[in-house]
Amino acid sequence: MRIVLAEDDPLLREGLVLLLRAEGVDVAAAAGTAEGVLDAVDAHRPDVAILDVRMPPTHTDEGIRAAVEARRRHPGLAVLVLSAYVEQSFATQLLTGGVGGLGYLLKERVGRVEEFLDALHRVASGGTAIDPEVVAQLFTRSRQDTRLERLSPRERDVLALMAEGLGNSAIAERLVVTDGAVHKHIRSIFAKLDLSPADQVDRRVAAVLHYLEDARTRAR
Repeated sequence: MRIVLAEDDPLLREGLVLLLRAEGVDVAAAAGTAEGVLDAVDAHRPDVAILDVRMPPTHTDEGIRAAVEARRRHPGLAVLVLSAYVEQSFATQLLTGGVGGLGYLLKERVGRVEEFLDALHRVASGGTAIDPEVVAQLFTRSRQDTRLERLSPRERDVLALMAEGLGNSAIAERLVVTDGAVHKHIRSIFAKLDLSPADQVDRRVAAVLHYLEDARTRAR
């Protein structure tokens, strides 16, 4: 796996480089600015770009804008965004921009090495990895959506775990139910959100992006 990363804090940047290389990950470049990471993506064509949300010069949304631009230039590029806080509008700006290969984690997850690496590999393989705290806040903001109101409390729990990127077995383990029960809940979620088997998109991702898009709209 080849990675480029952007983090303006030099200590955290070097720490991430050391951590990733110790795990056998090829870190092709580490930049301190959004422009630097875009240049690195163009030059190295990585599998994943890891970016901080707030970067110079304004420390607002440079990282998110760089992530969106990197995906525009290189369709299929996996992007994992790190943030010190839950920033809902920034999360949905990125996550509703495309399907698959996207992640949004709080920086505190980096210290939980196994969780961080699991999220990284999930994103690299085309999946999603959204921090549970981000999911919780976005999901709360989205409950006014008519179709989402059709979901039962347990179905909302299942959808939230789907948003984190968990598969059926992992969801079953987290909720202490059977795989069959999870499969039944997911079928019901698809039906209540009007997601047809004939749709030309991954229905799991479409279900997640549905309420993320609603949260984005309400954040405007």
